[in-house]
Amino acid sequence: MSTKSKVLAAAAVLTLAGGLSTAGTVAASAATPQCGNACVEVYSAKFATPASLGFVETVFLGIPQRGVPTIVRPASSSNPAEDLIVPPPGRVLVSQWYAAGMVSAAVNEHYGSELAVQLEYAPYGKPTGLCTAVATTAYQDEGLSLQPCSTPGTTVWILDLADSSGPYFPIVNGSDTDFAHPFAMTILGNPAHRLFTPIIMQHLIGNPGSVPANQLWGAAHGTV
Repeated sequence: MSTKSKVLAAAAVLTLAGGLSTAGTVAASAATPQCGNACVEVYSAKFATPASLGFVETVFLGIPQRGVPTIVRPASSSNPAEDLIVPPPGRVLVSQWYAAGMVSAAVNEHYGSELAVQLEYAPYGKPTGLCTAVATTAYQDEGLSLQPCSTPGTTVWILDLADSSGPYFPIVNGSDTDFAHPFAMTILGNPAHRLFTPIIMQHLIGNPGSVPANQLWGAAHGTV
């Protein structure tokens, strides 16, 4: 598939997802009014739909400090710990992240024509300079946490649209070193029955064709 075709396919999936795109909103409430449509809510396909966000990525206790984990919590339009934004340069090709020194040559070789983003913590719409990330090169069961957005690799998230299922897609970390079964955002257990449900890295399974719901994600913009 040509680069242009992949980008067009990516745009279509992201529009369906309702987030990480510039088109449309969904019938759900999350992100504070102060952050509004600048905010993006990342939600698990296993416990939510575009019309009902369910559980979304949230900074633990809303603490804006390096190393604080990101977890999933019920979507809320009054919880600033859920306020995440896509900082510049926005959604761009992995090859552009490589040119900026933010991903490795190996990641660029494998994912160069895919889209990737950063997600910056911005409570009430105020950027902190901290992005959702992993603290070191991704490994099995590593938890997500806040890290300086300037950190290469670990703060970049690749939208693995080649393994998407409808509007949902795996999200692979930009520090990845395993390209057969890359390290992707994963949720374990039912967050409705747990006070603390971290987001972790696990090898992507079932790819291509049958990625489990706990490794598929969607995204939505702002408050509705």
